[in-house]
Amino acid sequence: MCKLNLSSIIPHIEALVFASEKPLTALDIVELINNALGFMEERITLDQVESCIEGIHEKYQSEFYPFEVKESGGGWQFLTKKDFHKTIAQLNGDKFLKRLSTAAMETLAIIAYKQPITKGEIESIRGVNSDYSIQKLLEKELIIITGRSENLPGKPLVYATSRNFMDYFGINSSEDLPKIKEVFAEQLVQPTLINDNDFKTAEADEEVNVPVNESGDMEGEVNKP
Repeated sequence: MCKLNLSSIIPHIEALVFASEKPLTALDIVELINNALGFMEERITLDQVESCIEGIHEKYQSEFYPFEVKESGGGWQFLTKKDFHKTIAQLNGDKFLKRLSTAAMETLAIIAYKQPITKGEIESIRGVNSDYSIQKLLEKELIIITGRSENLPGKPLVYATSRNFMDYFGINSSEDLPKIKEVFAEQLVQPTLINDNDFKTAEADEEVNVPVNESGDMEGEVNKP
């Protein structure tokens, strides 16, 4: 039997990640390689695969490559680097240029932060009917139906984000979503601090000297100090 040689395993890992239609986890790769290379005297371990992936990741960080190996959507995959997005959009224009509507984005954000959640709960938050938005998100496979709520009347369907959602936004789990307070913090306008002296200065600027004669009649021009 052949002994394990990590340098010979790396091309197999690259081939798996490249050919896979979905992101592969390190555990997926361990199982696939051990199944494919059953003739090896040793079984490859998770630590060894993770070490190989680290080397592969570093390799494709070089400017020589227009793509990289990145952990996204819950696993590892080959992705084109950002500098080349506009170039490849020429080949897949419709796919890359399609945007989610504002209503769909609102619905998706609610599901992402409140999942698992029912349609009724989504509409309670949005204040409008969300049938169309939910249908579009299902068609784009950004959300999935995880079951039914056994505690609510009628046992409505329950929705959650999908693996495609994580891949679409370049995250690995819902834990990677920005915290709500962080999102709002970027949008808040900091107030201008003022003190009593500011008020006094402003009031002084508004004072007007009006010259009058002995009879109390105004005379001459009105002058500000």
